[in-house]
Amino acid sequence: MKTIYFAGGCFWGTEHFMKQIPGVIFTRTGYANGHTSHPSYREVCTDKTGFAETVLTEYDEQQVDLDFLVRLFFKMIDPTSLNQQGGDKGTQYRTGIYYTDPQDRPVIEKTVQALSADYEAPIVVEILPLQNFYPAEDYHQDYLEKNPDGYCHVSPELFKMAREARKTDKHL
Repeated sequence: MKTIYFAGGCFWGTEHFMKQIPGVIFTRTGYANGHTSHPSYREVCTDKTGFAETVLTEYDEQQVDLDFLVRLFFKMIDPTSLNQQGGDKGTQYRTGIYYTDPQDRPVIEKTVQALSADYEAPIVVEILPLQNFYPAEDYHQDYLEKNPDGYCHVSPELFKMAREARKTDKHL
């Protein structure tokens, strides 16, 4: 099992997207890379804690690898949008890939560099070591499963694409 952390705007959609990918075993919404201890959602929403809404993603690297997860993540976000995804604005909605294994950084950087050729604007996705992660409140966990009509910046077609994706797909 490997672990990576994705910040892709509102964590409800990011979590639901990641859960669809074959080989992703576990997800948890939370707050990453801020400068306070044990923040609440209300505190994170003030835009003063430095936290990004983030999804802890555990995956079986025999089924899916990090390069593939990053490629799928880029399908879900606008990697050129600073502190905004969909209708959500603020630093808590910034995009980022946070790692705990230093060997993951070159893989992430190589994949992001390759994907950047598809964009005219600069890529603003943070690639940083994970400093801290605090799980979000229970009502944020599996939010879109509990509230299928809840707000989400991720297109429903992308959830289907994630479910059907395989690491041998060349179009990703």
